[in-house]
Amino acid sequence: MAWKFWNNFLHTTDKISDFDSGSMNEPKFKIVVADFYDNINSCGAINLAQILNKCEGLEVQAYTENFDHSFLNLESRNIFDLIDMGQSILKQTKAEVIVWGYRNKDKIRLNFQSKNQYENYGNSFVSLMDYFYIPASILDDSKEEIPSSLLLLLYGAIVSSINNSETEKQIYKKYLLKKIVNKLSQIDSVQALGIDYMSYVLNFLGITYLSLAYESSNIEDFKVIKDLFDAALKHCDTITHNTHVGCIYYHLGQLYDCASKSMKKHPSSFFKGAIKNYQTAQKHLSKYTYPYEYGNVCYKISDLYQNYWKKTQENQALRDALFQLREAEKVYTQALFPEFWGKIEGQLGYLLHNLGYATKNMEMCRLATEAYKNQQKIITEKKQPKLWAEIQEKIADLLFFEGRNENNIEVLQEALSAYHDALYVFENELETSRVKQIKFNISRIHDLLSNLQNTYD
Repeated sequence: MAWKFWNNFLHTTDKISDFDSGSMNEPKFKIVVADFYDNINSCGAINLAQILNKCEGLEVQAYTENFDHSFLNLESRNIFDLIDMGQSILKQTKAEVIVWGYRNKDKIRLNFQSKNQYENYGNSFVSLMDYFYIPASILDDSKEEIPSSLLLLLYGAIVSSINNSETEKQIYKKYLLKKIVNKLSQIDSVQALGIDYMSYVLNFLGITYLSLAYESSNIEDFKVIKDLFDAALKHCDTITHNTHVGCIYYHLGQLYDCASKSMKKHPSSFFKGAIKNYQTAQKHLSKYTYPYEYGNVCYKISDLYQNYWKKTQENQALRDALFQLREAEKVYTQALFPEFWGKIEGQLGYLLHNLGYATKNMEMCRLATEAYKNQQKIITEKKQPKLWAEIQEKIADLLFFEGRNENNIEVLQEALSAYHDALYVFENELETSRVKQIKFNISRIHDLLSNLQNTYD
């Protein structure tokens, strides 16, 4: 199946206008093409922006302000600078995606960065380390026109990179991807770019199809996408970048991960496939060289183990989920990723909470309490009172559990205080059922404290 996609892909004689933008009233995704690292031609970003503006649903501009281009070689020590600069440009321009370009001899390497790329908000499957290559001559000041099939795949790569969780944006993204995949499947003429492009092309064909079909319960969709990634791996003997191999295994992990949630038959086999491919990706995406990619894989593995625990109640799955999430926590710090860090702390609290209850391990419960308190550094009582109170109730539950098991009056009094903090908010929010439950727990603590104090007296 993958060979059919490949053989039907490069190059067609169709004109770019065959998939030009339609009505001017249609919504647009704002895309920025950053000035290339290119010591031969200074117009690459401008030329590519002009080409991409012909694509439906995209509003593309070149970003040509002066900035340090040295980080575009993607050496490990420069990755942090690249990400920080990219987020700054995305914020400044209010764009959905920034396209980075870097000349490598006769090729231009493109990479795609989006908002919240590592935070799993908008169903984007594209990694910043995914490489897309095009011939440099296409963007030079020549009359050579980019083949429409190559532009179509680049168009698909950009749309796939959009990471906006708003419902309307998700609907429009899916609409565009349907049109792109349909046109890719109809291409029937061939003119190969060369063997050294093949793995990258197949990888992005797989990503584009996955971006459209990630919720599909059709096993044929799964097989087509898997064939594309498998074929991309087969051509990696011509690839010198270990990162590219890691990204393909990462996408295979994503494919199996999605299938474990959407396929009704044999979900456990998809779960195992996701774990295996994610772990292989970790070997290629070292936490010391590419920490954000590594941390993202850890986060996804943790989520898989957590879902497995919900189905099986096996404590080992909780421990595995906890280990992987701790690894992600080391990467996504409060200073650089405050919202995502808060989310991770909440999930750590949940895992430690359940493991502490299951094993009656008070140290686990105390660690869960600390994780929930960390989450409250992001979710504050002033800004999000209801969510804050829900976390405060969890803290109270843990303190109650610990105090009751250890007959600790001081900890029970802490639980009493935490329950009253949550009660105050829920009464103001008119959360009747929660108010009732908390008052019941407060009554239980009073009874327990009374019994303990009578015993000590």
